[in-house]
Amino acid sequence: MKTIPYLAIAALAAALTLTGCSAPVGREPVIAPVTMEANALQGATVDLVVGQVLNIDTGSLAVDSYSGEVADPSIAKFTAGHEDASATFNPGVEALAAGSTEVTMTNEQRGIQPLRFTVSVSDAEK
Repeated sequence: MKTIPYLAIAALAAALTLTGCSAPVGREPVIAPVTMEANALQGATVDLVVGQVLNIDTGSLAVDSYSGEVADPSIAKFTAGHEDASATFNPGVEALAAGSTEVTMTNEQRGIQPLRFTVSVSDAEK
């Protein structure tokens, strides 16, 4: 008979643990970024939702060696990569509004052709 209280305590603990998994009140859940290697972007279409970010892995090239241009800046925004004292940040593209736009990335090193790809943005799922 002593197992019944322990089962009740275990059930209560499990219920309390699960309630901690929901998003905080007043905040939207975080949308995970999409990470792709720069070389894989040539001619690709990248699907994002509003608020999501494309994280671009530059491989052996410096993260700050790329610049980017977005054809329709109302749909997406390019952010250059950079390094600071404590971290390295890859270049990326942030989805701002539903639609589709072309992105062109160029590298400051000569001989590397521009990367051209499409970002297709849909509304975030509720």
